Amino acid sequence: MSVREVVALGTASQVPTRRRNHNGYLLRWDGAGALFDPGEGTQRQLIYAGLAAREIQRIFITHFHGDHCLGLAGIVQRLSLDRAPGPIHVYFPASGRVYYDRLVRASIYTRPVDLVPHPIKGDGGVIDEDERFKIEAYPLDHAVDTYGYRLSEHDGRRFLPDRLAEAGVTGPLVGKLQREGEVTVEGKTIRRDDVSEPRRGAAFAFVMDTRPCAGATELARGSDLLVCESTYLRQDETFAHENAHMTAEQAAKLAAEGGVERLALTHFSQRYEERGGQPFVQEARRVVGNSVALNDLDRVKLPRP
Repeated sequence: MSVREVVALGTASQVPTRRRNHNGYLLRWDGAGALFDPGEGTQRQLIYAGLAAREIQRIFITHFHGDHCLGLAGIVQRLSLDRAPGPIHVYFPASGRVYYDRLVRASIYTRPVDLVPHPIKGDGGVIDEDERFKIEAYPLDHAVDTYGYRLSEHDGRRFLPDRLAEAGVTGPLVGKLQREGEVTVEGKTIRRDDVSEPRRGAAFAFVMDTRPCAGATELARGSDLLVCESTYLRQDETFAHENAHMTAEQAAKLAAEGGVERLALTHFSQRYEERGGQPFVQEARRVVGNSVALNDLDRVKLPRP
């Protein structure tokens, strides 16, 4: 069954609260699992969400402040305990390599899982690619080296049922046409392009711990789902700038300027705990109607183009 969603495992900022765990976000994309910024407690949050650690194939660390990485030690040990199939690719700022090494060796355990580190440096761009995805990273504007990430599905083609029926392509022939590019029906060659149309691949962006900046703009552009920090409300924009964060309004403007289909706000300061997420989503919806404020264990669908 095709599943495309983000599960919020934690939505607090620097300090966890009674209702919000430290950061953690699992992107589930048709069998491919990507974990972003695992803070403390991520392993337990996976259990609450009814998710298996074995789903994780990639791990992305935006920066090495504790609320975005201290859960890495537990996650790596859990992947090892569960004999998760590898390799597990881990992406992080190259300047934080010493912290990565310490976290994955934080205690005594047997590590059968194959970790493949991808230290990132420079001005950003494509950092990895396979037959399904292109992965990009761009620097953000925070107090330490920080990168945001974007996963883009390669463009493809969508079969048109009426054209398939007209051409007599049914049953197993459809799969063969998908794999091989052409099939023969009653002596006539049917090519994939004859019965399909172009399909743009979906794109997911993850922007965390930053002021508005060029890197965030590049990541957001054309994304179908943007998970974005909104640590503060507009009334506290001065605090946001001083602490290298964004407000909900700034996150919404980023999404609007980038033509984002859906915006998911997260990473909320503890100062707003009693008010929940409603003030954030209200502020954002004045700019982008399709906005949500994430709570722990929420699931947000990745829109299909």
